Amino acid sequence: MHIPVLQDEVIEYLAPKPNQNFIDATFGSGGHTMLLLEKTAPKGKVLALDLDADALLRISIKAKQAKVQARLQMIEENFSNILRATQERKFKPVHGILLDLGLSSDQLENSGRGFTFQKSEPLDMRYSKKNPTTAEKIVNFWSKRDLEYILKEYGEEEFSKEIAEAIIQARITKEITKTNQLVDIVLKATPKWQGKKKIHPATKTFQALRMAVNQELENLKIALLKSVELLEDQGTLVVISFHSLEDKIVKNFFKDNPQLLVLTKKPVVAQDKEIEQNPRSRSAKLRAARKTI
Repeated sequence: MHIPVLQDEVIEYLAPKPNQNFIDATFGSGGHTMLLLEKTAPKGKVLALDLDADALLRISIKAKQAKVQARLQMIEENFSNILRATQERKFKPVHGILLDLGLSSDQLENSGRGFTFQKSEPLDMRYSKKNPTTAEKIVNFWSKRDLEYILKEYGEEEFSKEIAEAIIQARITKEITKTNQLVDIVLKATPKWQGKKKIHPATKTFQALRMAVNQELENLKIALLKSVELLEDQGTLVVISFHSLEDKIVKNFFKDNPQLLVLTKKPVVAQDKEIEQNPRSRSAKLRAARKTI
């Protein structure tokens, strides 16, 4: 079962009131979306965006079961297009926006798109099946220089050079199409002591590929700008990141934007009890800011 990360903290900072409108710009499995619908009853609305078409089906089922479908608008869309999507649907006023940058449990465990290295799946890693770039194309056709760059920049991988070289050598003899193939390549390219660490040696490689496939950092920068433009005066923007590069982008954006009052001097993190129930929340960092101009 999907557990929304930092759900109490999200509600605390967004502070939804009855009949207000909110945007969940990356709704995933819909946990935060359903909470917002509950808190904004009886007439408040939520606009929910996600690139994953499967996510729309999941949340539509939940909304019907909870009898809130009339107050929910769902769009298969990249959150970088949040302004256009909102204007097209004349969804206003917007009292708060949530950007949850993490993968949902459904995407990790049930999508079959290679987000996890714990299963043998196709090297896809696309949030949207309309995206022409896949992880398979990257590992089989990108240059060594480009592979090394994304591993180092997006994955912060210490052995980016060695892994990039190993990928180049492996694809000479056989096309790399499955997650387990890539895991084997990473394991052979990195020191054996890496396998004794808490995180799997392939974690950063998979993260880097996913971020490159979906252009996550570039889209985040656009989404932040457009979100502030959409918000009503005194509206709140909450962002949950799971990666140091994402968190740095959010931190600097909040700090440098004259329209925003930063509500979180330091990122809010999950408490021990939540981490015990949901280990994925361990790396979550929440930042919030209020529009004041």
